[in-house]
Amino acid sequence: MGGLLILTLCGCHPAAQQAPAGAPPPPQVTVSHPLPKEIVDYNEFTARLGAVNSVDIRARVTGYLQKVNFKDGVEVKKGDVLFIIDPRPYQAELDSADAALERAKTQLDLATNDNKRAMELFQNKAISAEELDTRSKNLLVANSAMKIAAAAVETAKLNLDYTNIAAPIDGRVSRAMVTEGNLVNASGSESTLLTTLVSVDPIYAYFDVDEATVLRYQSLDKGMRQTPDRVSLPCQMALGNQTTFSYKGTLDFVDNQIDSTTGTLRARGVFSNVDRMLIPGEFGRVRVVSGGKYEAMLIPDYAINSDQDKKIVYVVGADQTIQPKQVTPGQLVDGLRVIKSGLDANDLVVLDRLQIIRPGMTVVPKEQPITPPTTTTSDAPADPANP
Repeated sequence: MGGLLILTLCGCHPAAQQAPAGAPPPPQVTVSHPLPKEIVDYNEFTARLGAVNSVDIRARVTGYLQKVNFKDGVEVKKGDVLFIIDPRPYQAELDSADAALERAKTQLDLATNDNKRAMELFQNKAISAEELDTRSKNLLVANSAMKIAAAAVETAKLNLDYTNIAAPIDGRVSRAMVTEGNLVNASGSESTLLTTLVSVDPIYAYFDVDEATVLRYQSLDKGMRQTPDRVSLPCQMALGNQTTFSYKGTLDFVDNQIDSTTGTLRARGVFSNVDRMLIPGEFGRVRVVSGGKYEAMLIPDYAINSDQDKKIVYVVGADQTIQPKQVTPGQLVDGLRVIKSGLDANDLVVLDRLQIIRPGMTVVPKEQPITPPTTTTSDAPADPANP
């Protein structure tokens, strides 16, 4: 009788009311409130970098290349001598021109004295007018000969100077395309190309803006139309392998007409290149502010799911069940994705276990704050009022 009573009491124990053995407990998921942030919208364009200044270094006199005075690919300063062409023939020409000038000056002195004496003799009626005229013309010829000789000296000096080929700008030089000992030619358009030189800081980024975007900028009065008093528009750039837009610049040029074949307008940003990471010819991504500030919600990019053409974010409701919310994502800011609509600050966004959760599933939320993955370099566009 006592054993039956014990069995009866055990059967009434609360443990008998628990879930059936083997049923999995609700999964634990990490949730966070969206991070509110005041941001500025922007438009992004593919850009091609180009040097502000680019120079083909060519021979200006013909001769044998005596010396290459730089290492391939180094930076040089304006005035640095890059190549030396054998100067001896041109030094000899200058010496000959100097001698010819001295002779012309002597002949001019003689003609001046002859003309002076002829004028005195003519006044004393010792010579005829014809003789006076001859000596006057001889003076003019001697004077012209001296000017020709002086010009020949200047030409010879220039040719001698051209044997030292100096950098016309600061920049980075390419490789030497002609080695020492070779004959270089200076025959006009066919003159020998010795190397190329491009400036490195600052650097241009050229990109094309589609017509619809141009019209939108015009309607927003963002200064896409060039006017004498327009303020340069701030812009930012990232290279192809970068996720942050760390290069800050300004929009300094917008073309004067839309290309009818492409329907785009060429624009240009100028960027500082102190670290020399930007190379002419490479691609980048330029973004330009396109609107005023507004408050937005930020979440990690990986918390957004795709459902055909919709973007879905899972949130945990008050009853601890999974609820899907359709959202409208925007650009990345500080490594987080902007959500333009669909979320509010009170939502608890699911950040993990996204492969196993389903709408209506009960979960155990574990809340933690969202921390931007980037803290040193911001993706946020520059404030138009404070670039």
